[in-house]
Amino acid sequence: MRLTVLFVAAALLPGQAPRTAPPASLHGISQVVEQLVERVDPAVVQILTSGLTPADEPSGVFLKTVKSSGSGVIVDASGYIVTNAHVVAGGRRVQVVIPLRHDDSVKVASILKPSGKTVPAEVIGTDSETDVAVLKVDEQGLTPLGFADSEKLRQGQVVFAFGSPYGLENSVSMGIVSSVARQLKPDHPMIYIQTDAAINPGNSGGPLVDVEGRIAGLNTFILSGSGGSEGIGFAVPANIVRRVYEQIRKDGYVRRGQAGVIAQTITPAMAQALSLPLDYGVYVADVTPGGAAAAAGIEVKDIILKLNGKPMENARQFGVNIYQMAGETATVEVLRAGQTKTLRMAVLERPRDPGRLLRGITQSENAVPRLGLLAVTLDEKITPILGPARRLSGVVVAALLAGTQAQGSLMPGDIVYEVNGRKVASLAELREAVAALPAGRPAAFWIERAGQLQIVMVDLE
Repeated sequence: MRLTVLFVAAALLPGQAPRTAPPASLHGISQVVEQLVERVDPAVVQILTSGLTPADEPSGVFLKTVKSSGSGVIVDASGYIVTNAHVVAGGRRVQVVIPLRHDDSVKVASILKPSGKTVPAEVIGTDSETDVAVLKVDEQGLTPLGFADSEKLRQGQVVFAFGSPYGLENSVSMGIVSSVARQLKPDHPMIYIQTDAAINPGNSGGPLVDVEGRIAGLNTFILSGSGGSEGIGFAVPANIVRRVYEQIRKDGYVRRGQAGVIAQTITPAMAQALSLPLDYGVYVADVTPGGAAAAAGIEVKDIILKLNGKPMENARQFGVNIYQMAGETATVEVLRAGQTKTLRMAVLERPRDPGRLLRGITQSENAVPRLGLLAVTLDEKITPILGPARRLSGVVVAALLAGTQAQGSLMPGDIVYEVNGRKVASLAELREAVAALPAGRPAAFWIERAGQLQIVMVDLE
């Protein structure tokens, strides 16, 4: 490990010859790391999924099963596990490999330990925005890990990445926190912990652990030109993971508030160009007509000073606080034309994640082979997931498979009402309408997307 080299260098004084045996301090460091790994290992699981993708044949009509793997971490002894949403996305079958307990593994003399116990897992819920999913296995007495307070992480802090890179079960790497809050998109509410601990494909969903053996983050992705670890890995902070886990476990999904405000962080350059009275804070770039913010009296060009008495320093902070206030009424203090105004604003719940549509879907019941997508009939069970729809009957697109006919035209969450003017009120009617379409000609799909009706054209072979 890189840190070991530093420790060795520090142990050698100038002009002093290398010792024949490592100093006692290095033995101590090694023992501490070994003990930490021994505590954490039983909570780290491998996740195996199988899903559907287009088969490699000219017509693109048939689907084939593909398998993939990732990692996860047990967070409750009764069988709750957190992982990345992309690890289980599209998976029709999900299994978890639970490591042997320590008292079982010590009975094995060989250094090559047997694989753990493979059990089926239920996907309780997923959240695509944070890339967090919650699984449940029917096991008791498991070894869980607790969550650290990721707000207390500091740059340079030692961390360990656990998981199954490239399917190599229960691996561990060591590094430091390179950044405690890396924002990849300006003003986006999502931030990540950056680390140089080696993270590779298959590590996704495994825990990034602090020196106390607590979950500091959830390993999520890497930036790499080669596809392998280059020392730039990212993890979802533990506080976000814990909040998503608790909401999914309670409600099956994450409740998020929305207010109909497009907020931007004020920068010194923006303040100078617009002659703003402050060179920091939150600038209202747009207000949705008829939305909660408009009803409260918030206007474009307002500067948001406080939310429920808490000073707002940037747009991300404002967005995160609004997300957490679904169904509540907030007090907003704004600066407008040199005057401070205090307004009361309702925070509405955002429509729920279309990713929840994937639960319970199977190829045999939900596939529309010619389009290469999975869909469900819009009914009383589906409407609460999507929120209010413009019509009472139709077909909801649950997932699309890469390289299929509908890719680039239809999207998950779209509601199909008509195909070439023919009404479709059920999945069976959609299949019939699509089967009747002539080859080599584009078809017009009348859909609802994000509350708006529109026509999209789908090319069919």
